[in-house]
Amino acid sequence: MFRKKSTLSEKFLILGLGGVGYYLAKRLAHEGYEITVIESESRLIRDADGDLDARLIQGNAMSIQCWREADVEKMDYLIAVTNNDAVNMLASIIADRFGIQRKIARVRSLEFGDKDSVLSARDLGIDLIIHPEELAAQEIARLIKLRAGNDIIDIAEGEIQVMATRILETSPLAHKTLKEISRIYHGFPFRVVAVARGITTIIPKGEQEILPQDQVYIMANSKDLPRLMELGGVEQQQRHRVMILGGGLVGRRVAELLEETIEVKLIEKDEECARELSVALKHAEVLQGDGSNANVLLRAGLLDMDTFITATGENETNIMSCLLAKHLMTTHNDQAEGKQRKSIALVNKEDYLVLAATMGSDITLNKKILAGNEILKFIRRGELLSVAHLHGFDAEAVEIIAAPNSPITRKPLFRLDPKFHGKILIGAVFRDGEWQIAVGDTHIRNDERVIVFCTSPHLRDVQKLFLE
Repeated sequence: MFRKKSTLSEKFLILGLGGVGYYLAKRLAHEGYEITVIESESRLIRDADGDLDARLIQGNAMSIQCWREADVEKMDYLIAVTNNDAVNMLASIIADRFGIQRKIARVRSLEFGDKDSVLSARDLGIDLIIHPEELAAQEIARLIKLRAGNDIIDIAEGEIQVMATRILETSPLAHKTLKEISRIYHGFPFRVVAVARGITTIIPKGEQEILPQDQVYIMANSKDLPRLMELGGVEQQQRHRVMILGGGLVGRRVAELLEETIEVKLIEKDEECARELSVALKHAEVLQGDGSNANVLLRAGLLDMDTFITATGENETNIMSCLLAKHLMTTHNDQAEGKQRKSIALVNKEDYLVLAATMGSDITLNKKILAGNEILKFIRRGELLSVAHLHGFDAEAVEIIAAPNSPITRKPLFRLDPKFHGKILIGAVFRDGEWQIAVGDTHIRNDERVIVFCTSPHLRDVQKLFLE
């Protein structure tokens, strides 16, 4: 298997300090990489100054003088994530002329980048093209087609799965510590690996109590997923109906991806946009109205829906509409006894993610985190076998190989340095031809594959434990 040591001498030039650029700069700088950012807006530079451990240059992304000021010849990566597709594509061509080996560009338009496009990624000299809205739409469609909107993430090529579920007062897991849960429910191996509570993500220890309204991620072998779903009170549904609030790039694309196989209703506030969508979407039903209004949702048939998706451009609208929809669904639950209704919210403000998950949204997605993580996976592809973000949590699931004589191989898990408690959880190890749930006396051996869960800012600590 392949593995390489982290090369923290690598230098990154980031163009644009918007959502994706700021997120990447913060993550990469936290991990110890050298970051230089070029951004034209003084407000963004001012807001980032003192918060980012990066060199900030105010200037035009197309200014060669700014590039030279950034010591472009010394850069290993270009990450072009301005709000202008043309600038990002042209920047990649310029970077190629300066000898930057790896180029990453954000391109909103789906007309560029594919092998059949007029200009392919190779034509543009781009190693990775990121379509944030397409990533968000594809992920929503995946969740819908998976199991009625329940977030289930595949790890280790699908051999391990992690399921998100909300803890209700009636849940068998409510008001129990993880130690009590493992003692009572031992028919098959599973483990609670992350808890979202209030605005906080918790990487739990054995004494952690699970409370009603917690959103939790539970890990198990794929073969045990049906039993895990039964324990979590998650039912699979055959017929599926979806309501989407917002007909922008994400909402429209989700409808396109689903409309041929799933019943889709889309609510768009703008009359002209709704008219255009009704022509463009062949099978979805398009309604014009204010989806933050309870009467509009009820008249549109909310109570007949299985999943409610908010994909407007307003964070507050998405969060509050999800909360409203969940309230209406719960209040009128007698009309569809036993129906499992889910909500998915697109939340573009990072600070709102966990809050949205605990307020009412079953799954929260963030375009910049989806895009940022796609870029981070590309950058780390030689170090980590896989990285998956836990939606709505400030946490990651990582598959990694323990380097010979790395710190993690020197002692059993119960003797792990206390400074990692609440930050890193060793979930499973591949041993004797199968994945085994890791416990306190598990001792990770050289070259074993391991699944680790950590809060997002501590991914670098995972690399230190396993690779150095």
